Amino acid sequence: MLQAIIVILVVVLDQVSKYLAKHYLKPIGSVQLIPKIFHFTYVENRGAAFGILQNQRWFFIAITVVVAVAIVYYMYTHSSENLLLTIALSMILGGAIGNLIDRIRLGYVVDMFHFILIDYPVFNVADSFVVIGTILLAYYILFIAGSKEGSIS
Repeated sequence: MLQAIIVILVVVLDQVSKYLAKHYLKPIGSVQLIPKIFHFTYVENRGAAFGILQNQRWFFIAITVVVAVAIVYYMYTHSSENLLLTIALSMILGGAIGNLIDRIRLGYVVDMFHFILIDYPVFNVADSFVVIGTILLAYYILFIAGSKEGSIS
């Protein structure tokens, strides 16, 4: 149940933010929220993270579906293994689904957050959840998996 709530919340937050970016930000391109530090910048990303592998839409759709199915299967078969693991995988799945919706519906992913200060590539809510979920997953694998705290049993 927690998994579904997290996934739905991530997808809704992601899709609402992309809707707002597409309708309000696209016509103007960019808005300086904090000058020379953080802008809202509308970008149509046809690649992966950092814009790599441009125009490989079907490849990304196929990979995302395979990864999503694997995550769902793992969560279904290990549903009560660890709360942190559940949260991490749910965040990754929600982010993956959010970007998958864009790739299927639009042919590209809408990005809008731009940290100018560190010249970081423009990203979106789904990307943020995938990254945070991956950090939590790495923490789980490195410090919890295999230890006594790693399982509920």
